[in-house]
Amino acid sequence: MKSITSYLSITALIFALSIGFGCDNTQKRQSAEGEKAEGGNTAKRVHISIGTAPTGGAFFVVGGAIAAVVADNTSETNWEVTAESTKGTQENIRRLANGELEFALANAAISYFAVRGEGAWQTEHAIRSVMTLAPNVGLFITSESSGIRKIQDFAGKRIVVGPAGAGFEYFLKPILSAHGISYEDFSPLNSHYTGAVDLLADGAAAAAFMGGAIPTPAVMQASTSQDIFFIPFDETAKQSLFDTYPFFSAITIPADTYKGQAEPFASMNVGSMHLITAETVDEKTVYEFTKTLYTHRAEVVKIHKAGKAINPTNIVKNVGTPFHPGAIRFYQEIGIWNE
Repeated sequence: MKSITSYLSITALIFALSIGFGCDNTQKRQSAEGEKAEGGNTAKRVHISIGTAPTGGAFFVVGGAIAAVVADNTSETNWEVTAESTKGTQENIRRLANGELEFALANAAISYFAVRGEGAWQTEHAIRSVMTLAPNVGLFITSESSGIRKIQDFAGKRIVVGPAGAGFEYFLKPILSAHGISYEDFSPLNSHYTGAVDLLADGAAAAAFMGGAIPTPAVMQASTSQDIFFIPFDETAKQSLFDTYPFFSAITIPADTYKGQAEPFASMNVGSMHLITAETVDEKTVYEFTKTLYTHRAEVVKIHKAGKAINPTNIVKNVGTPFHPGAIRFYQEIGIWNE
């Protein structure tokens, strides 16, 4: 059992992250180049930086938890591990490819297209998966009085499709296409989730996409402040998405998760959160990082419940991005890797 001091160190690091501690990448790397005296010898500190997302979201908190737990259990590797607030998946992928980060959190749908150089990605980005984490449960909601009952009803309406630059189009466009509709058929609005709830409430938007872990705070807010309707996904459309893209999968939101939701809702995982690295990061580093995080996964759960996804069944799920050899090596050692 870890000491109280150990847990306080985790809390302190998360707090430091929230006020921007260590976010200056240049300063951190200069500090990491220093040497630490150990028993009369010098051991060079190795800096490990993890890209997350803007403050206020799950990526930032989970990334901070991962950094804190690995940092607290690296006596043998002599690592300095910190998390950085970034703009999210797309920035993380670019910075990994440029060697500015060692690890990062990403949405699996965006990674899928980046590694193939498809969509808005001009070239193939050599990123690799380390472990699959929590699902991103997506759904569209609308006001009960809007008259919208299916995705095809979006035509001619104002629909919130997520924050600008967040990359939601990588999973939303396939979803819409499978339902026979596109961004050109309605007026896309960019807003974060909290803003989307307000837009629905005042009638400025007819429907909004929401995503995240269950329960999603913004959906909870919407369901308690107004009567909302959960817009169903067409079963045939869902199956076509599951058959085409490995990052889509079925997931059910249990009844009574949200106010007024009397029945289970057949939703979708629209791209799990996953931990990624660059193909060029050496195998030993990825192996040791994966081993440390997996071995101490219970400590991540104490900081954020998304840590429960770090389990033998989930972490090796194929979401469309090849796994790094260092991660595969560890998973083979513990007998969970499925060739």
